Amino acid sequence: MGKKSDGKTKKLGRKEYEKELQKLQVELAHLQAWVQSTGARVVIVFEGRDAAGKGGLIKAITERVSPRVFRVAALPAPSDREKSQLYIQRYLQYFPAAGEIVLFDRSWYNRAGVEYVMGFCTEKQRDRFLELTPQVEQWVIESGIQLIKLWLEVGMDEQERRFQARITDPLRQWKLSPMDLGAYEKWYAYSKARDRMLEATDRDESPWWILHSDDKKRARLNGIRHILSLIPYEKPKRAEVELPKRSKKGEYDDELRGRRFVAERY
Repeated sequence: MGKKSDGKTKKLGRKEYEKELQKLQVELAHLQAWVQSTGARVVIVFEGRDAAGKGGLIKAITERVSPRVFRVAALPAPSDREKSQLYIQRYLQYFPAAGEIVLFDRSWYNRAGVEYVMGFCTEKQRDRFLELTPQVEQWVIESGIQLIKLWLEVGMDEQERRFQARITDPLRQWKLSPMDLGAYEKWYAYSKARDRMLEATDRDESPWWILHSDDKKRARLNGIRHILSLIPYEKPKRAEVELPKRSKKGEYDDELRGRRFVAERY
């Protein structure tokens, strides 16, 4: 499940990080072409503690690829109607069609984590969910979808530092929610819920992969590299492309006279 950081590893510099990230994003572009050409279907689940860096990892994966292929599903709290449905029902509608990769920014595993810890479901409901989930995931895999599950684990001190940054930085304050404060207060309850979840749903056919994320940059690189290692994609062969000559048929004056222009201040 990967080597745990001893806290003494020097943090990755921005130049080195961006250089390595660019290489991995090229590979993600190759993966995208392979998924489109083969009709593959992939689901990637991103779970973890609050402020563990799930959003940053997902952004690093998706910023250079097509949102039509790499689709992000980040569901809000369920409506009253959705609460009456089969629990996993509202997630299934986001599952991939041929040629798509769906990234779940939190998933059906909310039931085993935040919902249970914060009192939105009972222990009986949580246990029933954990009992049924491996069966459902086996059905998903047998239908031809590749399922990848990542748990991002951030240390107690680093989580506190990130929460403090959210409190003081106007650009991060939108990230701070009552659920975050509850997660901070209930650190040990979340730890127990995590352990119970991993014990019940870590199977050979659908394993959990633990990604330590105290160093965000290293976590993003390690996470992307690991995802790429799990999918048997191949670099596509592309025909050479040459831009055609512009047609002069119906030539016209292209000046935008009399239109409103944005002021050029920079």
